[in-house]
Amino acid sequence: MNQAEKEAYLRDYSILKNEGKPFFPYAVAKDGAMAVIVMVVIIVLSLMFGAELGPKADPTTTTYVPRPDWYFFFLFEVLRVMRNVPKFTPMATIGVPTICMILLFLLPFYDRSPERRIERRPIALAAGITTIAAMAYLTYSGANTGSPNSVDMAPPSSLSPAQAAVFRAGAQVVGESGCLACHVIGDNGNNGPGPVLTHIAATVPTAQIASTLRNPTPPMPSFKNLPPQKFSYLVQFLSDLQ
Repeated sequence: MNQAEKEAYLRDYSILKNEGKPFFPYAVAKDGAMAVIVMVVIIVLSLMFGAELGPKADPTTTTYVPRPDWYFFFLFEVLRVMRNVPKFTPMATIGVPTICMILLFLLPFYDRSPERRIERRPIALAAGITTIAAMAYLTYSGANTGSPNSVDMAPPSSLSPAQAAVFRAGAQVVGESGCLACHVIGDNGNNGPGPVLTHIAATVPTAQIASTLRNPTPPMPSFKNLPPQKFSYLVQFLSDLQ
C-alpha cells in the first residue's frame, strides 16, 4: 500500500467512523441477543435429547477403543491413513497440525493483499474451500471408521440362526485375540503384515485354517491355547468368510 492509498483509506475510514454508531449499546445489544439465542438452543437441545453417557469405565478391559472428540476426527483419520508407514506417524501427529498452526499465525505477514472482497481473491478462496472440504471429508471418514477390536460384518444370509450365532461369537473372539492388528476383515483391521482374511474361506479349507491357527508361521502367534469352544468359534468364523 503506497502513501496515496493509505491517505485515501484513512480519509474513508474517518468518514465512515463519523457516520457509524457507537459500540455501546448497539453492538453490545446484538452480541447479547445472539448469546441468548445460543444459550436457549443449547438448553432446549439438552432438555430434548439429554447428555450422552457411555458405559462405566472398566480398567480391566483389553478391548476398549479410545476415540478423540469429534473436532479431532480429521487428525485421527490422517493418523489412521498413515498407520502402515511408521516413519510418517510423527508427521501425522505433530508435523501436520504444527505446520497448519504456524501458517495460520503467520497469515497477516505473508498475505499482504489490500483486496478484501473474497470473490476477487481466487487463490485464497480456493485454498479455503479446499481446506474446509478436506477437513470435512476426513472428519466424516474418521467418525465412521470401524473399531479395531471388532468385526463389523453381518453373518452371511445363507447361515441358519444357530450358525449366525456362532459366526458372531467367532467375530468376538477375533476382536479379543488381536487378529485385527495384522489382518483386514471387511472394513476393520490393519493391512499387514498378515494377509487379508475377508474371503479366506474361498481359497483355504477349514482343516488348513485350523492347522494354521495351531502352528502358524512367525510372527503370527499360536492360538492352540485358546479354550476349545473359543477356538472352534474362531475356526468356524474364518470358514464362513467366503
